[in-house]
Amino acid sequence: LPSASLFINLTRIVVFAIGILIILQSLGISITPLVTALGIGGLAVALALQPTLSNLFAGIQIIISKQLEPGDYVELDSGEKGYVTDISWRNTTIRELPNNLIVIPNAKLADSIVKNFNRPQKEMSVLVDVGSDLEKVEQVTLDVAKKVVQELQEGKSEYEPFLLYKQFADFSINFTVIFRVHEYVNKFKARHEFIKRLHKRYKQEGIEIPFPIRTVHLKHEKGDSPLH
Repeated sequence: LPSASLFINLTRIVVFAIGILIILQSLGISITPLVTALGIGGLAVALALQPTLSNLFAGIQIIISKQLEPGDYVELDSGEKGYVTDISWRNTTIRELPNNLIVIPNAKLADSIVKNFNRPQKEMSVLVDVGSDLEKVEQVTLDVAKKVVQELQEGKSEYEPFLLYKQFADFSINFTVIFRVHEYVNKFKARHEFIKRLHKRYKQEGIEIPFPIRTVHLKHEKGDSPLH
């Protein structure tokens, strides 16, 4: 899995600092005055670099909370969508599908509303004729959904697809099929394949997908000319 550069860099800095202190102590150099001086100097630097430190701690908070991780597909409240490619000490980089890069400060990202599409649940709405055998419809539909999930790399086979009947419409019975895919963009190929296979299987099984039909009754009044 990809790692955020912020986490990698912080780990290196901490290890390097501890190593320097151990070396100084082994050489007989007292590190107490050095630590005190660094503390006072660090306070002055912190006051001067408040915006930078704000982004740094926001980045740490994002990583620790696992709200976002490199590889996630997200949508910002401003409307942009893309893959998180990196979370650095100052900003987060998001790559859109056309390969454009969005760079957003961590502090601003932490205060934003972000929709994370990572491992989404894909929902498909389907309708069948009111005269259909609903047990058969459910069995056939789930069989197709399971095969799509198992055979395509986009699907998550550890999650069982399921079907829920929703309503009696004017000319059909509507239901929803739900199955999972690995990433947001995978849903397009999974939906494409599911619709193709389901349409073919319904034809084989004699299950009708209805379309609106309007029947017009003409009343013939006495004295009117007959219609030809």
